[in-house]
Amino acid sequence: MTEPSSRPPASSDAPAPYFPPPPVGPRALMKPLSASAPFGWLAAGLRDLRGSPGIGLFYGICFWLMAVVLALVFRSSPEYTLSIASGCLLVGPFLAMGLYEVSRRREAGLQPDLGSSITCWDSHIRSMGMLVLVLIVLELLWGRASLVVFAVFFNTGMPSTTGVIQAIFNPENLEFVLVYLAVGSVFAALVYSTAVVSIPMILDRDTDAISAAITSIRVVFENPGVMLIWGVLLSVLVLAALLPWGLGLIVVGPLLGHASWHAYRGSVAWQEAAEQATEGVA
Repeated sequence: MTEPSSRPPASSDAPAPYFPPPPVGPRALMKPLSASAPFGWLAAGLRDLRGSPGIGLFYGICFWLMAVVLALVFRSSPEYTLSIASGCLLVGPFLAMGLYEVSRRREAGLQPDLGSSITCWDSHIRSMGMLVLVLIVLELLWGRASLVVFAVFFNTGMPSTTGVIQAIFNPENLEFVLVYLAVGSVFAALVYSTAVVSIPMILDRDTDAISAAITSIRVVFENPGVMLIWGVLLSVLVLAALLPWGLGLIVVGPLLGHASWHAYRGSVAWQEAAEQATEGVA
């Protein structure tokens, strides 16, 4: 006599395995980049600048005025320079988005104009506001960390502008310079990774700030060497534009704005929802 089995009888109503549905929106794909890609972005940005020189001049003067304000703050209170720079981060992305709009319209075969470039952000204000808030928080943390470094190495009080310059070039303060550069490099990398393609992505796809920032960080991690070259080019051109009296920003600022649009277009592709659904069926 056999004992009854303790296992429940098989049922045809057993639940089917779960398969997540395909994405309903376009998916960002990272493009492979060559080491020469940043120079191509600069060349494309130069073509856009030449195509709309009047609009570029307007934004170039705005960038120059921001640099003048930062220079005045550095002369009077150098320890607050990075904190004041957070205010420029509030204005800078909106100015840059205007340049992206010019490049976007030229790429689409449309005629760019100053009015549309100035107001292009109004339909993306929520995403832009959130992203700018993130950048400002990073910048304020950067400024606070810089103040801590100054306080540790200059416990007799914050140095004047001349004192800061002497501290940088004084071999006895090598430890201060190394710590200050290390702290600045960490925050600069965070800001750069978060913003390198996120703002043009918001303009192009009206994505939320978090998705745009994550995609921007993915671009940097997928192509670290190329994006390092791009970051170095940006830094070198901006530093060169600061002499004399920052007037070079009138040209370099719009050039880099246009080139940043092409950096986004060259590094991010979009897989549309229809293609994703086809892949899911296959």
